[in-house]
Amino acid sequence: MDTFTLIVTIAVALGFTYTNGFHDSANAIATSVSTRALTPRAALAMAAVMNLAGAFLGSGVAKTVSEGLIATPTGQKGMGILFSALVGAIVWNLITWYFGLPSSSSHALFGGLVGAALAGGTMVHWSGVVEKIVIPMFLSPVVGLVVGYLVMVAILWLFRKSNPHKAKRGFRIAQTVSAAGMALGHGLQDAQKTMGVVMMALVISGHESFQDAIPVWVKLVCALMLSLGTYAGGWRIMRTLGRKIIELDPPQGFAAETTGAAIMFGSSYLFQAPISTTHVITSAIMGVGATKRPRAVRWGVAKNIVLGWFITMPAAAVVAALSYWVVLLLF
Repeated sequence: MDTFTLIVTIAVALGFTYTNGFHDSANAIATSVSTRALTPRAALAMAAVMNLAGAFLGSGVAKTVSEGLIATPTGQKGMGILFSALVGAIVWNLITWYFGLPSSSSHALFGGLVGAALAGGTMVHWSGVVEKIVIPMFLSPVVGLVVGYLVMVAILWLFRKSNPHKAKRGFRIAQTVSAAGMALGHGLQDAQKTMGVVMMALVISGHESFQDAIPVWVKLVCALMLSLGTYAGGWRIMRTLGRKIIELDPPQGFAAETTGAAIMFGSSYLFQAPISTTHVITSAIMGVGATKRPRAVRWGVAKNIVLGWFITMPAAAVVAALSYWVVLLLF
């Protein structure tokens, strides 16, 4: 296997992780910044550190990505498929970032893998795609919406006799903890997705086998790139999540972040399912906002976001397939 090809593929994978970080940094901190619980730079620094820590908390999601979605391609063709999948994901991340649309970096990667595999004639494990990707894609937003609503209802009931100003101050402080939990869950989920791709590249090149543990250096570089991307910030998407869906107050921000963090940890450890942090936090914000009154949520913005969810996988798949055909022509 050409060492240069392996290095280029890993570099592109790390580039995807970086775009994932700045694309999804809003997931962890938009609510805390919008409620003024944290300053933007403090929130980004905290999220970067917690992303780094979260990357070392497990490897189940990485195993699903590296083994459960497509058959492991071989040789130069296999590396071309991985390269094209990552290009498809990166291009879609940049497009949605430019328009401020909080689409899923995770599903961009999954769509890229499937599209490149189909273009390259590699078998897709459709049962794994349906079970680990498609079902959670539909289920996690519903769970986020319902749980976010219920958590907010519980908070309203528990603090119904509290002084509103004191309660808001308390929840503003509590948001530093809930935002940290959200960032930790983001690291646990999203750094592992790139770890899975890098591990697949190492298996194709013959440097590792799927029976081997993920090397520490792989975990470290993926975590660092995600953290660097997170610190760079995704201000366009942050405005969408923090302001355009609903104007959040500290109790609502705490409820949304707590909901998102709980769902991400549960899916990682119980099901090893690589869910979208974007889907979870966005739906949790909608659920929390609906407790005020349904019209408080700007459902027109929410509709555009949901539309972005549905087109992300096929769009990234198309870009990845085109990229693979370009690679064939050039090399």
